[in-house]
Amino acid sequence: MKNQQQITEACKLLNEDGTLTQQGYATRPLWQYDRKGIKASWHRIKEWDYYAVLSQESGYGITFTVSDLSYIGVIAVCWLDFKNRTSTQYDTMTLLPRGRTDLPSTPQEGITSFKDNKFNFKFDVGNGKRVLTFDVPGFVGADGEKGLKGEILLQQDPEMDNMVIATSWEENRKAFYYNQKTNCMPAEGSVKMGKKIYPFSPETSLGVLDWGRGNWTYKNRWYWGSASGWLEGNSIGWNLGYGFSDRSVASENMLFFKGKAHKLDKVTFQFNSKNYMEPWQFTSNDKRFEMTMKPLIDRDSMVNLGLIKSVQHQIFGNFTGDVVLDDGTSLHVDNMLGFAEDVLNWW
Repeated sequence: MKNQQQITEACKLLNEDGTLTQQGYATRPLWQYDRKGIKASWHRIKEWDYYAVLSQESGYGITFTVSDLSYIGVIAVCWLDFKNRTSTQYDTMTLLPRGRTDLPSTPQEGITSFKDNKFNFKFDVGNGKRVLTFDVPGFVGADGEKGLKGEILLQQDPEMDNMVIATSWEENRKAFYYNQKTNCMPAEGSVKMGKKIYPFSPETSLGVLDWGRGNWTYKNRWYWGSASGWLEGNSIGWNLGYGFSDRSVASENMLFFKGKAHKLDKVTFQFNSKNYMEPWQFTSNDKRFEMTMKPLIDRDSMVNLGLIKSVQHQIFGNFTGDVVLDDGTSLHVDNMLGFAEDVLNWW
């Protein structure tokens, strides 16, 4: 994959027939998404906002999911304790949301919200900020703490590069995946769990966004890896992914250093699917990404509702290895917190 197609100008996402106007990658969300323009059965449309905020020095983190998969919606929060190597998830489902979750059509601005008797989420995005406000009274921590609430501010420099990709499936060109991943967002705020307060400071805490919209085929397996951290006072991170849709036009593999993107070609994940807690290896065909991840937590889940099934392993751990920037500069990373996942969906 040496001829990756970079998109540099704004364009509509879809043609009138529902196919992508242009396939490739960008460092800004240049495609204009409109759910109403999708040419597919309603149940094939999938939309989600996912955030992970990790504090390496403090040893804890939190993730948020708001998704509208058309026939169900999944709302979830997960507290991560890296010192004790535990994860505690609390979630709920909505039946047949069919777009009524009203997720924003752009990752740059808008409000994602959800409220019922279990959750009160509001993600307010604009002016270079992402304010995550949450109140989950029914959450119970690993030690029995009741209730989880707080507010976290993620700073996103408008000049910061992102990984943005739009690709289709070879077997169905009207099926598409439009996605933005944003790494290295300094996080500030706190989480109150029970009576205890966990602070997040921008010097030690960074957030990641996974913003996805698309028309998906039924069965897919994907591999995704992400990490954000600091190297000698500079932000560094990466997004890795493959396994679904036709990536002959572009991969979603990208390094970020000082807010600027450095495009990678292919990266392969090597792991033991019978024991996800064994070390993972990551290697690129151009030798610009060579990394080992030592797992700390396996956030695993399994859903089987007949036609709808999901097997997920999101592994949080520490990455050590070497990366090479576009100008040939080699950087060494030692024990940087991040995650990688293996997900198989029938949806």
